[in-house]
Amino acid sequence: MTKDKIRKATFPVLGMGCASCAARIDKTLNNQKGVLSASVNYAAETAMIEYNTSETSPELLREAVQEAGYDLLIDQNGEEDEDDEAEHARSEKFRKLKQRTIWAVALSVPVVIIGMFFMEMPHANEIMWLLSTPVIFWFGRDFFINALKQLKHASANMDTLVALSTGIAYFFSLFNMLFPDFWLSRGVHPHVYFEAAAVIIAFILLGRLLEEKAKGNTSSAIKKLMGMQPKTVTIVNEQGIQTEIPVNRIKTGNILIVKPGEKIAVDGTVIEGSSYVDESMLTGEPVPVLKEINSDIFAGTINQKGSFRFYAKKVGKNTLLAQIIRMVQDAQGSKAPVQKLVDRIAAIFVPVIISISILSFILWMLFDPANGFTHGLLAMVTVLIIACPCALGLATPTAIMVGIGKGAENGILIKDAESLETAKKVNTVVLDKTGTITEGKPIVTDIYWLDNDNKKSIFYSLEKLSEHPLADAVTQYFSNTDTDPVSINNFESITGKGIKGSIDGAYWYAGNSKLISDNNIHIDPKLSQKAEEWTSASKTIIWFSDDKEAQAVAAISDKIKESSLKAISKLHDAGIEVYMLTGDNDATAREIASKAGITNYKAEVLPNEKADFIKGLQQTGKIVAMVGDGINDSAALAQADLSIAMGKGSDIAMDVAQMTIISSDLNKIPEAIKLSKLTVRTIRQNLFWAFIYNLIGVPLAAGILYPINGFLLNPMIAGIAMALSSVSVVTNSLRLKAKKIE
Repeated sequence: MTKDKIRKATFPVLGMGCASCAARIDKTLNNQKGVLSASVNYAAETAMIEYNTSETSPELLREAVQEAGYDLLIDQNGEEDEDDEAEHARSEKFRKLKQRTIWAVALSVPVVIIGMFFMEMPHANEIMWLLSTPVIFWFGRDFFINALKQLKHASANMDTLVALSTGIAYFFSLFNMLFPDFWLSRGVHPHVYFEAAAVIIAFILLGRLLEEKAKGNTSSAIKKLMGMQPKTVTIVNEQGIQTEIPVNRIKTGNILIVKPGEKIAVDGTVIEGSSYVDESMLTGEPVPVLKEINSDIFAGTINQKGSFRFYAKKVGKNTLLAQIIRMVQDAQGSKAPVQKLVDRIAAIFVPVIISISILSFILWMLFDPANGFTHGLLAMVTVLIIACPCALGLATPTAIMVGIGKGAENGILIKDAESLETAKKVNTVVLDKTGTITEGKPIVTDIYWLDNDNKKSIFYSLEKLSEHPLADAVTQYFSNTDTDPVSINNFESITGKGIKGSIDGAYWYAGNSKLISDNNIHIDPKLSQKAEEWTSASKTIIWFSDDKEAQAVAAISDKIKESSLKAISKLHDAGIEVYMLTGDNDATAREIASKAGITNYKAEVLPNEKADFIKGLQQTGKIVAMVGDGINDSAALAQADLSIAMGKGSDIAMDVAQMTIISSDLNKIPEAIKLSKLTVRTIRQNLFWAFIYNLIGVPLAAGILYPINGFLLNPMIAGIAMALSSVSVVTNSLRLKAKKIE
């Protein structure tokens, strides 16, 4: 099985009524040939599927889901418009649900009033029957339709429970109204429960309406991100003619004009003009950033007062904003490890509840021969009504959706639910120095030559061939001194030490002290003295030499970010150990660590040694988060329990890390850990209340207190409780939005 045939995609799912539906679709998809893994999220109403394109297709997967009684939205037009279609379907579903709920409540109110206060009025039963029938079989018809669909597939869900309970109550009441003598001749008063059946439907519809509304609010972060791109843009052709076109017609290479106050449509580079741009929706940073010629700009950010022209580099689904939206959608649709247990419970929940309801009816018949049938029937109906797999099904995904959405709004991109859960456990953070603790923009502050600088063109040429960030600093320094490069032969990069190359058969070296000592190169005391002096000032030293003697020493400085100092202090306050790794020499590393407030550091670390260092920490029982640039530190990031990539712009290594901090601000690390703790706490609260609700509600509904104090739960109260249980779980998740993580 080749890797290029494996596709991972997220599809909107239609027709789910409860967590049991999600469990059934999950099972159906995972049983399909060619599906490697499938995860259905009830709260997000999505299915994340990894499949082999040579064995199956979205069309075949859709057929399987439709066969199970639901629907999967796939891209049939090649324009990937499932999201719009799904949003339209959800809006239409909400509109119809709202309409049905209003009518059901309006008709149920008089039924309740008659049932509670005017039962003795003429034709009371007939009036209640007339008003409740449309509520149950028209406005509540979906419960019965879906229950029959499930029955066809030998399955059951929440709709089955509602249809069974209200159907039994309705037809039992209809029998009592039409044939009252059957009970009167046996000395039993023929009660009717039309008001209970109608009110149950009305309250469950109301509960689902509130649930849909709340579920919509959990994905508000995605909607906000999607709304950041303008609908139209102004492009300029080669003749200078300006044309307004829809955003989906922009092509790479187009020149676009951005006016004051406008949103930027695609990723690009400024070619004319300057302005300050608000990037807060991407980075979480409130201060606008100055954009000048050659500055990178990103889709979704907002221009301030100036205007400029830019060249479109990445359009459509390749922009940073589109990447973020895709990443957040995938993360919101993923499942936390705790969800696996909940899914197993949801899959057997409805059959278990039906069994309990039948058992309670049988027990009432056995132990109460006089009123056993009536009480048993009521108990059976009430058990079916009060049980709620939805609360269990919504407990984890709604909290995950809000948590990941809140992270995205604050410039913290979280890859999946498992990463969010892992962050809470982190007790050790390992930081790469360059670009993480420091600015990542090293500059040459000093250079000292042994005799004269007539070899500077060789130094310049060598460093120009290197890809190391420190080499860029040297190259930039010499490019400002009108130095001309020369041709270098046999160029070689020596990992963790430096570079070498030859001119006319003679070798030249540029790198750290290890490179010099490994090649037995002599260092003049004057150069050593300068190197020691600069090292004590926490500057990084670069040596330049021929194959016999060092010719020059350069000092490079990289300023510590102010945000790093605050972040490291916050991590210490939270009881988290902080380590710094760097390829610099010990003196420089010690000075930087001291200034940053870090007591644990390791200097002169080669890239392949970082992973071993993290492994060593893990073996002592530490849960380690590695923070790096996501590319050079890939082995260390892979080894860590939680990998965090720092970076701003389209070069972010989103695929490498489990978390990405867009703004490169280390303060986001403690924020991410706090967000994880708040989200996991919310999940636990939700699961506790969902389990407790069912553990207490079901026995109460069965009549467990009747022998003690004569208490029997009213089916109407059970309907209200069931509706409120789901709403309370989603509302508790939404409280996360108001929590501060700074």
